[in-house]
Amino acid sequence: MTLAGLLPRLGGEVFVDDESLRSGDPRAAVRNGLVLVPDDRSLFRNLTCEQHLRLASRGGRAAYQSAVASTLEYFPALGKRMNVAAGSLSGGEQQMLAIARALLQRPKVLLIDELSMGLAPVIVESILPTLRDVASTDRTAIVLVEQHVRLALAVADRAVVLAHGNIALQDDAADLAADLPRLEAAYLGG
Repeated sequence: MTLAGLLPRLGGEVFVDDESLRSGDPRAAVRNGLVLVPDDRSLFRNLTCEQHLRLASRGGRAAYQSAVASTLEYFPALGKRMNVAAGSLSGGEQQMLAIARALLQRPKVLLIDELSMGLAPVIVESILPTLRDVASTDRTAIVLVEQHVRLALAVADRAVVLAHGNIALQDDAADLAADLPRLEAAYLGG
């Protein structure tokens, strides 16, 4: 919430491409390419997938159609649900819609808070590789807050474990995945 400008910082600075972002200014964050997918997904229950994506798009009709088509390549299941209200979607479909909506804003940095909240592990396992594809294909930095550590480490480049707001451990994701005792000690406060 603080990185996205929704809460004022208590200290430090947030930079995107060497541009310092003004504290507590979510519009400035989005203008500079930092987009948040919050843990509650923040969808309008009565709006359809199409309406959500149209609200998030930039540019005219042709730009919208092109952007939606490329975004739906990541989430083809949503293409069949474009006229369905968000409140009628499954939890996994809602998460895909929230991420697709964020991608339409062409983020440089995509913040995803608790991707797996309320989702079956099999759904999380299907979405995480898609995020890896987004990072590789679109050159989007993704900051993922996730409780399913092993799943997240499988697709991440770097990992940071926070304890009470302080960095307890940081390393390459593959190195941490290979050293579970060290990870567990940092994660559980040992």
